[in-house]
Amino acid sequence: MILQPIYDIAEICARKKVNQVVLCPGSRCAPLTLAFSRHDKIKTRTFSDERSAGFVALGIAQQSGNPAAMVCTSGTAAYNFAPAVAEAFFSQTPLLIFTADRPAEWIAQHDGQTIHQQDIFGKHVKQSYQLPQTYDHADDQWAVNRIVNEAINLAMQEPKGPVHINAPFREPFYPDAKEKVTYSKDARIVEGIQNTYSIAGDQADQLKREWSKYSKILVVAGQHEYDNNLIASLGNFMQTQPAAVVGDIISNLNSLEGVVRHADVFLPQAPDDVRKSLRPDLLITFGKSVISKSLKLFLRKYSPKAHWHIQPAGVVADPFQSITKVVHANPAAFFDALQTTEKSKVFEKQKQSNFQKLWEAEEHRAERTLKDFFSKEAFGELELIHEVLRQLPPLCNLHLANSMSVRYANLVGLNDPKKNINVFANRGTSGIDGCTSTAVGHSLINELPNFLITGDLAFFYDRNAFWHNYKLPNLRIILLNNHGGIIFKMIDGPGSLPETDEYFVTQQKLNAKKLCEEFEFDHLKLDNKRKIRNTLKDFFDFDGTTKILELETAIDLNKTIFDNLKQKIKKSYEL
Repeated sequence: MILQPIYDIAEICARKKVNQVVLCPGSRCAPLTLAFSRHDKIKTRTFSDERSAGFVALGIAQQSGNPAAMVCTSGTAAYNFAPAVAEAFFSQTPLLIFTADRPAEWIAQHDGQTIHQQDIFGKHVKQSYQLPQTYDHADDQWAVNRIVNEAINLAMQEPKGPVHINAPFREPFYPDAKEKVTYSKDARIVEGIQNTYSIAGDQADQLKREWSKYSKILVVAGQHEYDNNLIASLGNFMQTQPAAVVGDIISNLNSLEGVVRHADVFLPQAPDDVRKSLRPDLLITFGKSVISKSLKLFLRKYSPKAHWHIQPAGVVADPFQSITKVVHANPAAFFDALQTTEKSKVFEKQKQSNFQKLWEAEEHRAERTLKDFFSKEAFGELELIHEVLRQLPPLCNLHLANSMSVRYANLVGLNDPKKNINVFANRGTSGIDGCTSTAVGHSLINELPNFLITGDLAFFYDRNAFWHNYKLPNLRIILLNNHGGIIFKMIDGPGSLPETDEYFVTQQKLNAKKLCEEFEFDHLKLDNKRKIRNTLKDFFDFDGTTKILELETAIDLNKTIFDNLKQKIKKSYEL
């Protein structure tokens, strides 16, 4: 069979745990489509919009922990994968991207659906491979096998990420009607053994010696997947080492007692003398980005004497402009190694404890202020987020769209450590383009309740997330519809310009009612505080239907509420 090496790609993928594949319709990709769709160990789903499909695959990969494969036809279809590929690269999510292509001699020869596809994703993939154009020679067959094995292994190496395989095909693409697609059970599998990135005894001893020199120790967690081992290790560490630990909502440390969750509430409003007292002399960081711009600015202005960043492998980002040491280790291994560190003097240990209590005091201030604020403030987006986060069920997924949605949720925070809520957000590139599709990807491969909090621009921009044939009974969406991009009223710069409403806020008049009718979803409209109890009761009832809870409010109202919160925090320092 001429296409046997291509059909065997599916066999290699299945045996290497790449068993979830997103397919986009097209003719040139038919050999790959048939290979994946007919394999009994692979689950395939079809999506017509490649941009949405890419983010669906991203969500599947995030949820499963294994690479998801995605397939498209030649031409601009491949370019439509690009936003999801970029997000996967910076969020370190493993993807296997197959783009079908014309044979090389037909590129730029006015042949339909033909563009320059080799290296199309540039630096936003870990590697881009080109498959052979023919498969009749043994070397070509070996090359296909080698490339696919290598690509999957590379996608899973730290830092994980997307890998591209461009596959040129000649006609005919389709087998005869009676021809069966079969798979070579002896297809070669190249196993990739993953490094544990542990810390050796002598390395741990050296870190402990250096650690003992510092009295004001701050741990800052960036975005991180929910990791029980990390939570256990960091929890044990916090019991023995009096260091302050800061983690925003996407750090997934919400089940840990004692983590400072509201730095973005108090840091912007705290007086200079308070901020100075919170300055660390040793900063420990791990994970990816943090949401809080205020935390970034604070750590840039009040830079530590030393900054250790923990990261298994890869290029190291330095957003606080202060890194002095990179520890190539798994964060859980690092905190395990540092648990037994002891100060040589009781006085030094007490200084560490005092510094931790300073951060703890500010966290308590923020919690008290928020509690008082929500009991009195007018009803708007922030109040709804507060109620939704408070009522989320245990063991659910919380998806946060970019712009104000993720910032609102970070201000409110998840304060019940027993619920074990897993938080996801596309903060690799922080774009609004695929937030809904990513949540859909998660919902397709798990039975957990999946909640998405999103704004109107992100929601309607990605409406093709629902343009497919798959039910989503476990998906619930909270839609904050203020008919524009409210963040441009919040941030410095555009808020005071005469062009703001037309060119930055981009006002729009849509609501979700017609969309819900089109896709047979339940539409729950919330327009005042009196309805919130019964509406949320219906919303949290999982009765087999996708539900969208929509709050339509004015931008100015929500801006006023947001400003009132900032003023309330500021006044708490004047008492």
